[in-house]
Amino acid sequence: MFDYCHAAAILATEFPEHHRDICNALRGFRLSRAMIAEAGGNESRIPKMLSGLLRPLGWQERQLRVSQVIGETETDREEVRHDTHKVDYIKGRVALDMEWNSKDQTFDRDLYAFRAFFEYQRISLGVLITRSVELNGLFREMGLMQKYGASTTHMAKLVPRLVAGRSGGCPVLVFGIRRAAVSDAS
Repeated sequence: MFDYCHAAAILATEFPEHHRDICNALRGFRLSRAMIAEAGGNESRIPKMLSGLLRPLGWQERQLRVSQVIGETETDREEVRHDTHKVDYIKGRVALDMEWNSKDQTFDRDLYAFRAFFEYQRISLGVLITRSVELNGLFREMGLMQKYGASTTHMAKLVPRLVAGRSGGCPVLVFGIRRAAVSDAS
């Protein structure tokens, strides 16, 4: 877990229902070696499992669309649109995204979306779920390091981006999926 700008305290004290939803989803999140090994395509079973845990509780995909008018007079006014990518799960003022095995640049997109939602006062914090680096040992054992390589999403690629301030002032709580979540990883 990594806590940026006191996101854990905000989640636990200001949004206890959301906190409970996320903790229960993480406790119920289990995967197998077979799930890890299968081809992902557009979306593997792993993020779909998280959706199965969160969607029934009211967590929905959302996108932020903002229009601003820039200019002082009628002749120099211009409308500028500011759209973000879709955030996987939003409930109330809490946003949550999962990045299991995407290119690590996906984190920049996620943090930018959290930042925009936060700056336009639509969320109070973001939560990201990704892989812990400790899973690399399991991936090596399974001969899957090419699939889960260095340029894919995991904690070691996300934390430096947060420390560098890429989420703006948006508090972000990060959970890394650990080997203990793999039911047959012993």
